[in-house]
Amino acid sequence: MSGAPIAVAMSGGVDSSAVAALLARTGQPVVGLTMQLWNQRRLPELSVEGATGRCCSLDDVYDARRVAEQIGIPYYVVNFERQFEARVIEPFVADYLAGRTPIPCTLCNNFIKFDQFLEMADAVGAAQIATGHYARITFDAASGRHQLRKAVDETKDQTYFLFGLTQAQLGRSLFPLGEMRKADVRRLAREMHLAVADKGESFEICFVPNGDYAAFMDAYLRQKGAPAEQTHGEIVATDGRTLGAHDGVHHFTVGQRKGLGISTGEPLYVISTDPRSQRVTVGRNDELLRATLTARDVNWVSIPGLPAPVRGAVKIRNRHVAAPATLYPTAEASRVEVRFDAPQRAVTPGQAAVFYDEDLVLGGGWIE
Repeated sequence: MSGAPIAVAMSGGVDSSAVAALLARTGQPVVGLTMQLWNQRRLPELSVEGATGRCCSLDDVYDARRVAEQIGIPYYVVNFERQFEARVIEPFVADYLAGRTPIPCTLCNNFIKFDQFLEMADAVGAAQIATGHYARITFDAASGRHQLRKAVDETKDQTYFLFGLTQAQLGRSLFPLGEMRKADVRRLAREMHLAVADKGESFEICFVPNGDYAAFMDAYLRQKGAPAEQTHGEIVATDGRTLGAHDGVHHFTVGQRKGLGISTGEPLYVISTDPRSQRVTVGRNDELLRATLTARDVNWVSIPGLPAPVRGAVKIRNRHVAAPATLYPTAEASRVEVRFDAPQRAVTPGQAAVFYDEDLVLGGGWIE
């Protein structure tokens, strides 16, 4: 497809805007596409006046359009609200009600930004897509596989959220910022006089404007006419003593300390939640330590599979420092057992375990 355009996912932020401008500056044909994922007018009871730090707002669409006009590229807004609700919102709510702590940004990457978006790129004749993610893609000729690697700027690295990408998706994706540092991206945006050069970072989940996940779930379920089942229950210590009561397990996540609603004179943390008994177990910080975990629905990114145990480093949260571990295959190819060299704090069901070999992303899965 010689001369085919590159479709840039433009969120309205400085990173994706810089990508579009950098590619356009090379003379390559570029098309800007913004994904409308969530109607910010839904659930008005959750709105916070002057809220900042979200992506995918109407202001972001306006900013993306301004940048596209500024650099002279075609620009379109694509409505993916229905797909986003089905593949991201509904699993998010279901996971919390099941006692897990989901990562909606990973689901969005897997099923929207690198799935539905590629279909839209096909519709505009684009051979490749480009995003503002901080990550790198290389190709290993020996194995014939595309490889996902950490960004040069590890403080901005986003590979933790990208472990679900397929070989086909990696083969058509470009991450132009993977070799750059954030400060340099900001400087380039200013040099190119982009309208969003000084725009702040987005850090909130786009559909939870006030950061209160439980309140979002309650409001969303009410709107859908399917209010959550009675979820109040006991807060108990690890020795079985009842310490208090709660209004729903979806208000808690493993490792949480604040907002427990109990006072015992010593710091207590959520050790586990059980949606069946509606019991929340709390304990000391050292009781959060786990030496092993099992990951399900594993996707091998840079290697074809795990025929034998292998050494690596495993991240169990985005801000977690990858910990040395051994990965063991199981009888089910989609499951992997991880044994850490040293116990790790707050291994949380529903979060991702992502496996690394230095800067290479081997793969990842969901913590059971």
